[in-house]
Amino acid sequence: MFKIAELLRGCEYSVICGDGDKNVSGAVCDTRKTEEGCLFICIKGSSFDAHDAAAAVIEAGAGAVIGDDEEKLASCAELAEKKGVSLLLCADSRAAAAAAACARCARPAEKLFTIGVTGTKGKSTTVSLIRSALEECGIKTGLVGTIEIYDGKDSEASLNTTPDAFKLQDAFARMVDNGCRAAVMEVSSQGLMMKRVAGFTFDVGIFTNLSPDHIGPGEHKDFEDYLECKKLLFAQCKTGFYNADDEYAPRIMEGCSCEKSEGFGRSGEINFREEKLCSEDGKLGVSFILNDGEISENVRFMQPGIFSIYNALAAYSGTAAALRALDKEKFSVGKIFDGFNRAWVKGRIEMLPVSNDYTMMIDYAHNAMALKSLLTTIREYEPGRLVTLFGCGGNRAKSRRYEMGEEAGKLSDMTVITSDNPRNEEPMDIINDIVSGMEKTEGRYVTIPDRKEAIRYCYENAKPGDIIILAGKGHEDYQEIKGVKHHMDERELVMEILKEAGDSEALRRMEERYPGVRI
Repeated sequence: MFKIAELLRGCEYSVICGDGDKNVSGAVCDTRKTEEGCLFICIKGSSFDAHDAAAAVIEAGAGAVIGDDEEKLASCAELAEKKGVSLLLCADSRAAAAAAACARCARPAEKLFTIGVTGTKGKSTTVSLIRSALEECGIKTGLVGTIEIYDGKDSEASLNTTPDAFKLQDAFARMVDNGCRAAVMEVSSQGLMMKRVAGFTFDVGIFTNLSPDHIGPGEHKDFEDYLECKKLLFAQCKTGFYNADDEYAPRIMEGCSCEKSEGFGRSGEINFREEKLCSEDGKLGVSFILNDGEISENVRFMQPGIFSIYNALAAYSGTAAALRALDKEKFSVGKIFDGFNRAWVKGRIEMLPVSNDYTMMIDYAHNAMALKSLLTTIREYEPGRLVTLFGCGGNRAKSRRYEMGEEAGKLSDMTVITSDNPRNEEPMDIINDIVSGMEKTEGRYVTIPDRKEAIRYCYENAKPGDIIILAGKGHEDYQEIKGVKHHMDERELVMEILKEAGDSEALRRMEERYPGVRI
């Protein structure tokens, strides 16, 4: 049992009726999880306002109900008094939910060194690098991200980049139970705006970069709103690290209440210089000199491009801070970068061990900006040919199709245009829109609607020195057609193609990389 005051510690609330500090069995914000004697928190969502269900949860046995819509709660006051249910009014239901989620799980974040990463690009890669490096240095670490939630023992697929407060605190609690000493997580602008990470203080907050994204219905009304939400992370962390070379960094850090803040980049406290391209075992990478004021070392990071250096610096900042706080004896730049180079992120420059003669990778680049950045980076490695396979999602802005077609045409030696998630549109209509953009360039292309056949075309026509990019799907393992999600994982498609071609050596390497995949 919990006292209401304990569950809502840090939240101001007033009593409409009943006992404002009675014992309750727990806290929930999902009507389907209402249980006898619980504290039910009414949250207004985009499609459903739980204040409208307040009477129903009172009838279902809730011991107390709290919300931030005074008029709707007042309409239930007579019923609440009759049932002996406490009715409470707060300023912000989402903040109340976050506070209750923390208290319900005995405030697990206080028992972990917590690192939050925000920004437009690089979040998934950065959190995976941090976790890998900390594990390499002997610090058991949990992870919460776009692709998965790892609690130190088991992984589960993520539904949101930043889960709701109850799911997040449950994950932190499992991490503590499983012996984790640190937790690293992606913190989305939506997660900050909806207070999913309220109720605790991050030990470290990291800002990677900012560019226009997630603007529109159901997301952010404009870029200013997007930026302001990103800033919120630095109002609840002890130490802030930020990309000092990003044009929006001064605005992100303006008014920052961190105890300490440091930049990284060419102009930051943690900086790099003299970067060079490098390759190793079929992987593309960079080498550079790292300097953080205490050390200066030559390092090698086996992911390509200048943006990868920024990802590495962001990850290094968080990793070094955690090691220096938890166990200084385990701090080692060499081990940190060993951890970085053992990490791979599903769908983010994910190298497939298909051939030693050419390179095939999967990347989530699914808009013109991301595709241009990726292709420009890969061109620096002077491939024999740069082959790009991609499609575009249906029921989305058509401009994306024209723009992606044009960028692929300008930067690729060959483009294979295929289907992505057509949703409720006809795949060929989408492909024809992409072709319209492609034809503004002199780029060569073929159209193959079936994605497996498109990948087969790339495989069968690969030449030594090629770099083949399967773009757009990334970590996704489905294709949405006419409102139905069908299982489709590009890794499985590649393995099926290798098996059908009798390429046993390539198939063996793929099976070693993806031991759980069955074809």
